[in-house]
Amino acid sequence: MANNARRSRSLTFRVLFLASLWAAVALVVIAVVISTLYRQSAEKSFRDLLRAQLYNVINSISTSENTRLAGTPQLGDLRFFQPQSGWYWIVEPIGGALEGEALTSSSLGTGSIPIPDTDSIPFDTRYERFYTTIDSFGNEVEVGETEVVLDDEGRTARFRVVGNRDVLESDISDFSGSLYLALAGFGVGSLLLNAAAILIGLRPLDRARKALEKIRAGESEQLDGDFPREILPLASEVNALIDSNHRIVERARMQVGNLAHSLKTPIAVLLNESRLIAAPQGELVKTQAEAMQGQVQSYLNRARIAAQRESVLARTEALPVLERLVRVMRRLNADKQFPLHVDPPGIMLAMEQQDIEETVGNLLENAARYARTTVSLRVFMAPADLRGSDDARKSWVIVEVEDDGPGLEPDEIREAMKRGKRLDESKPGTGLGLSIVSEIASEYQGVFGLSRGEGGGLLARLVLPAVTKDVA
Repeated sequence: MANNARRSRSLTFRVLFLASLWAAVALVVIAVVISTLYRQSAEKSFRDLLRAQLYNVINSISTSENTRLAGTPQLGDLRFFQPQSGWYWIVEPIGGALEGEALTSSSLGTGSIPIPDTDSIPFDTRYERFYTTIDSFGNEVEVGETEVVLDDEGRTARFRVVGNRDVLESDISDFSGSLYLALAGFGVGSLLLNAAAILIGLRPLDRARKALEKIRAGESEQLDGDFPREILPLASEVNALIDSNHRIVERARMQVGNLAHSLKTPIAVLLNESRLIAAPQGELVKTQAEAMQGQVQSYLNRARIAAQRESVLARTEALPVLERLVRVMRRLNADKQFPLHVDPPGIMLAMEQQDIEETVGNLLENAARYARTTVSLRVFMAPADLRGSDDARKSWVIVEVEDDGPGLEPDEIREAMKRGKRLDESKPGTGLGLSIVSEIASEYQGVFGLSRGEGGGLLARLVLPAVTKDVA
C-alpha cells in the first residue's frame, strides 16, 4: 500500500503512466477507425464486384422466339460453377410475357435463396437493392438484385447475383490482424522510446533528488550539481534557503547563549543568598529560584529548538549518546541496572544531541529515583500506525524508558505531566523534568506519553523524528 502511494507521488511514474495511457488509447482508437474504414471500403468494393457481375449476367441474357429466357453468362469465376459455393446468379421471368423456368448458375443446384419483399428492402434510385441473407446451404451471402426490360414488347426479368460474405469477412479479418500486429509493434516501440525520452528528460530532477538526500543525510550543505536552465532557479533558491537557515540558527544560538549568560549569575546569586536567609523564608526563596532556573532553561530550549528544528542538517547518531547517558546513570546508581537495546544500532535522530541528552536523561533520572533494581532503555523504529505524524515521507523512532518501581495510576500520570508538579516531595527535583521532555518532543513534532509497563512500573514513551534518505 505504501509502495503504491509512493509511486503515485512519483513524477516519473505519473509522466510514464499518462504517456503510456495516452499512447495506448490513441492506438486503440486508430485501430478501430482504420478497421472501420477498411470494412466500409471492403463492403463497397464487394458490392461493386456484385454489381459488375450483375450487369455481366444482364448482358448475357436475352429472350428467344418462343418467349423463353436464353443465354449462358460467362463470368470468368470458377466459384459460379462450384456447388454450394455461395456464389450464384439467378434470372427469373416476371409477369406472363415470358414463359419457362428461371435460369440459375450450376453452383446453386437445387438450393434456394430467401428473398425479402420489396417493402422491407426497397429498390434504390438506380433500381437496385442489396441485402444479406442465408442460403439453403448455410452460407451468409450478399445479394445484388435488379429488374430489366429485355425487349421492345416489355418482357421483364429479375436478375440476382449472389456472393459469399465469408470472402469479405476473411479479407477484413486478415487485414485487421495485420493492422493490430503492426500497431502493437509500433505501440511497444513508441512506449519504449517515450519511456527512454522521459527518463532522460527527468534525469536532472533525479540528480536534484539525490543532492537533497545528501543534504538530509548531512553529507553536503548545498544543492550541488549541473542542472538545466529550468531547474537552476529552484536549486539556487534551495541553496539560498539553506544559507539563510544557517544564519538564523547561528543567530538564535548566539542569542540563547547571551540570555543564558545574563540570567545565570542573578539566579546563582539568589540561590546562594537563600542559604543565608533563615527558614522558612530561605527555603521558599531557594525553591522559587530553582523553579525559575528550570523554567528559564525550558524556555531557552524551546527558543533554540524553534530556531533550528526546520534545518535539514539536524542529525545525531542515537547509540553513542545513549551509551554515554547509561554509563553516567550506572555510576550515579551503582545499585541499579540500566540495560540498553537499540535496533538497528545505526538509528539517526533528526535532533540536536543536547536535546536527546536532555529528554532521555530526564526520563532516566526520573526512572532511577523510583526503580527497585532495573531501568530499561529501548530504542527502535516506529511502525506506521504509531508515528508521530501523518506524513508518510517521514521516519520515526520510539524511545522507551521503563522501570520496575511502583508505577503510577492514570490520575497520577495526569498530575505528573503538569508543569512543576511533584508527586513525591520527599525526593529532590523541581517537577519540571517531564514537562520539559514533553515540550522538547512537541517542538520536534513528536509525541510523549506515560503508561504502566508490563512489569507494573512506569513506562515513558517518546516518538521522535529520524533521519531518512527517502525524500522522493
